[in-house]
Amino acid sequence: MPTETIILTLVAVAIFILVHLFVGRLRFLEGVPRSRWLSLAGGVAVAYVFLHILPELSSHQLKLETHAANSRIAFLEAEIYLVTLAGLSSFYGLERYVRGSRAEMRAHGQGDEPERGVFWLHIGSFAIYNALIGYLLVHREQPGVWSLVFYTVAMALHFVTNDYGLRQDYKQAYHREARWIIAAAVIAGWLLGLFVEVSEIGLGLLFAFLSGGVILNVLKEELPEERKSRFLPFLGGVAGYAALLMVAA
Repeated sequence: MPTETIILTLVAVAIFILVHLFVGRLRFLEGVPRSRWLSLAGGVAVAYVFLHILPELSSHQLKLETHAANSRIAFLEAEIYLVTLAGLSSFYGLERYVRGSRAEMRAHGQGDEPERGVFWLHIGSFAIYNALIGYLLVHREQPGVWSLVFYTVAMALHFVTNDYGLRQDYKQAYHREARWIIAAAVIAGWLLGLFVEVSEIGLGLLFAFLSGGVILNVLKEELPEERKSRFLPFLGGVAGYAALLMVAA
């Protein structure tokens, strides 16, 4: 891998880490109704998935369909989109499990946070998620500096919304322990990407899973009524980043 690529992706990793370690100091993101900046950040991430990642997955799907036709394995004909669905469903199931644990703890008068084991399951899942984003930083769908810039901006803003949600869920436990773990996971994924390369189809499957996860994690932060999210900033993030992606295409 060229030294320039390593340096540029390392800069992106540093940005991701800074987001997790210091975004909690941005007090203007706090409060209800939901900060317009968080809604805008969510819109940017969704636009990136729908206009950059998902169209690229179609080429991987064509390769899978060719392989399915040759091997007569019918389920491969929709594998890319099944993996996207699996990513969305996995994080939805995780979110429901965490909320259920929190409700049970609240019902027994034991506070407003989930059990400790559920906390580590939740943070461990996001550590894997962050490692995947770090890995795909090295193995993006399209090479080049602009591809790296668009990916970095979209995922950094996505980390802002994820970080805010996890801080709301776990408060001091997140600040004291979890943020360091999920920040370190980005480095681990990046390092893995430097030394381990999967096949082109495998790369497509990883991006497919990431797409489903991003969509769910953005919407779960925007949709709850008690958050009083802002639609217009979300729409602005979607439209603005979509315009940038289309101009750069």
